[in-house]
Amino acid sequence: ADIPVIPDLEELQEEDLAMQVAAPPSVQVNRVLTYHDLDKDLMKYAAFQTLDGEVDLKLLTKVLAPEHELREDDVGWDWDHVFTEVSSELVTEWDLGQSEREE
Repeated sequence: ADIPVIPDLEELQEEDLAMQVAAPPSVQVNRVLTYHDLDKDLMKYAAFQTLDGEVDLKLLTKVLAPEHELREDDVGWDWDHVFTEVSSELVTEWDLGQSEREE
């Protein structure tokens, strides 16, 4: 009943194809627009000043903050330091609440 079977050549070829990896597709990389370019486009094209053809976004686009106002320096933080700071503030608020209730 346990007679060894010699595999067919076609079966071996199918197994080899299953182990092969296809080459990734080549994609053309386009230039990424800067915030400055996006701001100019936003003001230039009327299509960006309405949403779904109904909502007028002109007021919003007039008061949008410029990029230089939104940029912030990266600040490193330590979990232990932040946890201690927050828990200290919570304890202080709790103590103030307790003292106000006693008065």
